[in-house]
Amino acid sequence: MVCIRKATIDDLLAMQACNLLCLPENYQMKYYFYHILSWPQLLYVAEDYNGRIVGYVLAKMEEESTDCHHGHITSLAVLRTHRKLGLATKLMTAAQNAMEQVFDAEYVSLHVRKSNRAAFNLYTETLGYKIHDVEAKYYADGEDAYDMRKQLKEKQHHHHHHHHQSNHQRQHQHQHQHGGGCCSGDVTKGGHTKAEARAGTA
Repeated sequence: MVCIRKATIDDLLAMQACNLLCLPENYQMKYYFYHILSWPQLLYVAEDYNGRIVGYVLAKMEEESTDCHHGHITSLAVLRTHRKLGLATKLMTAAQNAMEQVFDAEYVSLHVRKSNRAAFNLYTETLGYKIHDVEAKYYADGEDAYDMRKQLKEKQHHHHHHHHQSNHQRQHQHQHQHGGGCCSGDVTKGGHTKAEARAGTA
């Protein structure tokens, strides 16, 4: 059994270890702390029955941009031993739902290597992302990235009153909305995606 639950500060070292095993894009621990202290509702982990973290999603809100309010997937990874179980889809869905419900995000963005066909197929075929742009030489080794987006709601042409709530107010109102416990139900071989869960990064 593998469960998806909201990450805690105690999970950060295991998340970093998973990242180092799975992806060439790696981060200092302070970057993980930055995410969990700023957007604790958006970080999720996949935990097996032994309590081992076998996958994670690291996500944030882009609130400083002049563009509309939106979320961003910084990093997604699932250990090779636990791929093809639908875990990447479950992690992404949990983060996307929290972006919309807690932060009223209009869309989610992410970057993925042009050569990473498994992740690209996961995002486009299973999760409904579309290519927004191509960023040349985005990665440190010079590879291009697809800038991808998934619309969460219709574009709004006027602001509702709750849009003027501060980030702190929204976090306070919703910080207890999602429990940290395991989800119910086992993850089976019949997961919705066969794509490997190597994924896009910041």
